[in-house]
Amino acid sequence: MHGTEDPSLWVQQWSHLAKPQSQILDLACGAGRHMHYFQGLGHQCTGVDRSAEALKEASAFGHVVEADIEDGPWPLVGQTFDVVVVTNYLWRPLMPRILESLAPEGLLIYETFALGHEKIGKPSRPDFLLKPGELLATFAALRVIAYEDGFWNQPAKFIQRIAAVRQVSAQPRQFCLSSR
Repeated sequence: MHGTEDPSLWVQQWSHLAKPQSQILDLACGAGRHMHYFQGLGHQCTGVDRSAEALKEASAFGHVVEADIEDGPWPLVGQTFDVVVVTNYLWRPLMPRILESLAPEGLLIYETFALGHEKIGKPSRPDFLLKPGELLATFAALRVIAYEDGFWNQPAKFIQRIAAVRQVSAQPRQFCLSSR
């Protein structure tokens, strides 16, 4: 079952950037491996997946939402999270929703398969493989903390990954002009 393996090393590497007691969204969470990891760090987790079977496992680690996020409505309208985690999942029409779900100063940790992977395994359809630089372009509004795009051999895979933060835009300075 998807989501029972160890947490992604990329997620572990950047999880220290989450503020204490953050609200975590694990999108396409499967059985909740990242929910379990973040819960162990003292965070509150929400997982979304379409598999009721997987969510039975994930529910031990936080709040779960069963939803088909590809063909159904977005189940988290108006909700924002301190950390949004996405691994091994790509559905391009959701990218704006992912960005909207990120709270100010929120952390995005995203890792999934990239072009080139079709030569060595699944997924192999271009619909499910990131183009070179795609995460950088998609999340250009965020401050990039780390980004990688390439081949890893343990296990063999082409992946692209990003850790980025939604910065709070600076408020315009207020000037008070007084007349004497």
